[in-house]
This record gives sequence, C-alpha cells and structure tokens, in this order.
Amino acid sequence: MTVYSSNEAPVARGSRLAFHHGTLMAVSIHPFDTALGAEVRGLDLSASVDDSSFEIVRGAYEEHSLLLFRDQTLSPEQHIDFSRRFGALEIHVLDQWRHPEHPEILIVSNIKDKDRHIGVPHAGRYWHTDLSYMVAPSRGSLLYAIEIPEQNGRPLGDTRFASAVAAYEALPDEIKARIADLSATFSLAHHRSKLMADGADQSPLTPEQEVKVPTAVHKIVQVHPVTGRKCLFINEGHAVEILNVAPEESRELLDLLCRHVTKPEFVYRHQWRVGDLLMWDNVATQHIAAFDYALPQRRYLHRTTLEGVALA
Repeated sequence: MTVYSSNEAPVARGSRLAFHHGTLMAVSIHPFDTALGAEVRGLDLSASVDDSSFEIVRGAYEEHSLLLFRDQTLSPEQHIDFSRRFGALEIHVLDQWRHPEHPEILIVSNIKDKDRHIGVPHAGRYWHTDLSYMVAPSRGSLLYAIEIPEQNGRPLGDTRFASAVAAYEALPDEIKARIADLSATFSLAHHRSKLMADGADQSPLTPEQEVKVPTAVHKIVQVHPVTGRKCLFINEGHAVEILNVAPEESRELLDLLCRHVTKPEFVYRHQWRVGDLLMWDNVATQHIAAFDYALPQRRYLHRTTLEGVALA
C-alpha cells in the first residue's frame, strides 16, 4: 500500500498519515514492484523521528519486510539510536569486526589495515539470514552504506533479498505438508568451514566464539513472531541438515527448498548508493551479496542487528 502524505497526491483509502503539532509530516511509504520491500521518503534519520512518523515506519516494516532510506548522513550514535527504537541490539559474536568504539555496530568491509581485515570481508557470500545460527535468531538488521565500490560510475556489490513469506505461500500443498513438522540444524562454524572450503580468506571460530554459538535447531516453517505469517526458514549459508529424515533425503530436500526460496519471483535486488540505510526482517527474508569488486574498490558499511526471540 502506497502512503501519500502531501496535498499533491491522492490519499489512498486506509493510508496512515503522520501529524505533528497539527502539521502533516512528509513521511511516505512507496512499495517496490517486487515480492518485498518499500522505500521510506521524507525522513532525516539523523534527527529525532517523531512517534507518529515512527509508527508509520514500524507498520511498513512489518508489512513489507524490507525498508530503504536514501540519502542519510548518520553518525554511529545516530545509527544506534534509530535502531534501538525497534528493540534491543545484538553484540555480534565476531568480536574482531565490531566497531572499536560502538560494539553494537558490526563493520562489513573488504578494506584491510596491513594484513588485517577491518570488517567482515565475506558477509553475504551465500544466501542466508543474519544470525539464523542463534537459538534466538535476529529480528532484523539495519545496514548503512558509507563507501560503495563502483566501476565506470556503476555501483558494485548489489544485495539480493528473497521473501521467505512469498516463497512459503507458493509451495505446493504436498511440500507444505511434508515439511510442516521438520526441523533443521544451523551453525556458524559450518558457515565458516564452507567459506574456507571455497577458498575464502577466513579462519575458524575461536573456542570462545564456538561456546557462544553452539549449533541451533529451528523448524523449517516458522510462524513470524510479530506478523503471524508463515515463513520458509531455511538457507544455504547456515543450515547444515534436516533432522529425522535419511541423509540423502535431507540433502535433496535442503537443496529443493533453498533453490525455491531464491527464485526470481520472490527476489528484490538492491543497488547500493552511499547514504543508503537498508533494514530487513531476518525471519521473513534472506539475502546474498554480489562479489563483483576487489581492492582498490572499497566497500565499507555499518550494521546493527536487532535481538530476536527463540523460535520453535
């Protein structure tokens, strides 16, 4: 649903408008022509967002699963303050890539300080949802673009997002019945091993990190804890195996579901611009990044991550 908020556009029936001291606010929601996502216009997130405008944003987040805020200029403190309006923030287990002054921020970057990566260099290499390897997976992520690689004026490093809600709804009834009560294991250590096997410049988790993120078990079909919509909760990056089926069936079913959820009809592709803040729902979506750039083309982003609740 498009939300208009000026006298120059018709107000759709059921639209949500923000008033502040009797004045119509400029915030408006513009859905993408894809299975998920919308752009939020009219908000400067470096300033205080009034409660009425924030409720419009919250409602759009729940409806569209992914929101884009263009042309933002945010300090780490402002990024954190806006993120906290949605709930408590995770302190990421990969402590070597946390912001040195703001542990709530995870740095995503290909930049090196001598031989050391200053941020997660391979974030998004496989289809995944952030922190699906946790007992309480993340509610959502907010990623802010500070440097974006480009070539001949064209941005590189696009990110694709898939709607796990639309993917579940499109499953044949016999597949829905087959997976209704099945669960899968999810592991960050598995993800790191996968990266190393594929030749990425990675190291195993430290013993301390492994203790913090043991293997988690989640049902493949999740009822979203806020919207109540059913989601297909399975991804190639973190899922290890499907339980209570034969190994061959586990591999076949895992492959089938991972291919299904990422079909083009469920996907939005985001072309980054400096100043973009993109936030997404980590239960209702999954994503993958394009690695079509290399140093000296620099990529540098800040990510906050919302705490979630334990899933079934």
